[in-house]
Amino acid sequence: MKAVKGVLDYLKSGGVEYVFGIPAGSVNAFFDELYEMPEIQPVVAKHEGAASYMAASYAKYSRSLGVCIACSGPGATNLVTGAANAMREHLPVLFLTGAVPVSTMGLNASQELNAEPVFSPVTKYSVTAQDASSLVDEVAKAVEIALSGVPGPVHVAMPIDLQLESVAEVLVPEFPVRSVMLPDRAVIKEVARKLAESESGYLFAGQGARGSEALVLELAELLGWAVMTTPQAKGLLPSDHPNNAGIFGFAGGERASQLMNGDGGKTLFVIGSSLGETATNNYNASLTKGRYVIQMDMDETVFNRKYHVDLAVKSEIGAGLAQLVQELKALGVSRMPVESIGIIADEPIDEYNTQNVLRKLQEYLPKSTRFTADIGEFMSYIVHYMKVMESDTFDINVHFGAMGSGLCAAIGSKLADPSRPVAAITGDGCFFMHGMEVMTAKEYQLPILFIVMNNARLGMVYHGHSLQYKRVHSRFEQQPVNIAKMAEAMGVPSARVEKLEDLNLDLFASLQSNNGPAVLEIALVDNNVPPMGDRVKFLSSFGK
Repeated sequence: MKAVKGVLDYLKSGGVEYVFGIPAGSVNAFFDELYEMPEIQPVVAKHEGAASYMAASYAKYSRSLGVCIACSGPGATNLVTGAANAMREHLPVLFLTGAVPVSTMGLNASQELNAEPVFSPVTKYSVTAQDASSLVDEVAKAVEIALSGVPGPVHVAMPIDLQLESVAEVLVPEFPVRSVMLPDRAVIKEVARKLAESESGYLFAGQGARGSEALVLELAELLGWAVMTTPQAKGLLPSDHPNNAGIFGFAGGERASQLMNGDGGKTLFVIGSSLGETATNNYNASLTKGRYVIQMDMDETVFNRKYHVDLAVKSEIGAGLAQLVQELKALGVSRMPVESIGIIADEPIDEYNTQNVLRKLQEYLPKSTRFTADIGEFMSYIVHYMKVMESDTFDINVHFGAMGSGLCAAIGSKLADPSRPVAAITGDGCFFMHGMEVMTAKEYQLPILFIVMNNARLGMVYHGHSLQYKRVHSRFEQQPVNIAKMAEAMGVPSARVEKLEDLNLDLFASLQSNNGPAVLEIALVDNNVPPMGDRVKFLSSFGK
């Protein structure tokens, strides 16, 4: 058999259902084998970068391995941003790239690139296969690394001649099963004792708490403490929960800011956050000032990185919190629920602006809708204003901030969780980067609503320059384009909104389809200052 068939047999044995990517010469042998393997469906994107975001989103919501493939050279380099994105989010994605034949390496072969060192800084492991007989073993080793310890992306370059070489039938390596990272029981007991003794405190949950929302809330209720989330973790906790004080960090809310910057909460329990720039409102010193800090994370490199941590707990969040709640109950901790801490609501103004559009979207879309947010000025409005109706309903990649990633994440999310309604909120700038993936959604009959906030400019850049430099270059604005007409040209149902009254039940009914996507264009130039918090002040501090 061809060596590359062993790779597909291995992936099939692990339950891999989708491979995201684009076929081309150096990986056509891989795609050719898919004819005989209907269990694995290729998702052919319009750009390799888009495929990488889809694979990462699929890994996140299927809680399994994502697989992405591209040709050597430019195909491989187009995957690098997606690999860096997956690395930041601790997502297990196997990136496969083609490579020129071993005999032509170093001879300026077509699309030649030594991709191994290119991927090394943005993956847990990067390797170039050197022998056809060990190709499947190299892939198996990479997958083991992707799924073990702190999950993350890996990369294997497969020279085309090795893929096509005939090898003897081999025993397919056993597909790894991820082991739960359990905490040290003695450390959990110490955390429980400290929490039980604390007179007051706050819980601060990051995206690492995904899948453990119920335990976070149980802990908050048990302690009677306020719980806040990072922008990246928006959507984990319902807005109306009495212990929820909202978001602290980039575009966060007033209540959370008051609590974190105040003198209360003598203990801070950080759950699944690396305490990066956007999570801490630009490394705000008030976060830990005068507080005893406990941090739980499966990645021990985040401890004491920027903030001093008094007690560190290395553990997967679900396992750690389950044991912690058990210990607290054993200590007799049982406190009365707090009165609603209350997220301070902004007074709505009756005008056609971004916050009101977002409120209207939530009025007409199902409460269970997962919003995958792209990067732009609208993202700050999403973080600040949109309510969390149900758990796990927002996907906001503030960390790496790759434009177009939210649009593509909608496709990966829908394939991983078909029963969940999905709506991507993107901007015209992001749409011009990866908007053609609407066609991918159409070709795979994915009922996703793509909402395009069209202000004919790079909005976040526009406002950032206006606030920081007091002037804006004319080229930050773009020639207006009717994106609904673009969707119509692709044969995708679409509508264009130009005033708030256009958003109504009849409009959304006309866009609903079980057979494919729809595009809703919001033509709106919002000159209000986006709720970015201290972001501009932080950027302005440099060079002084």
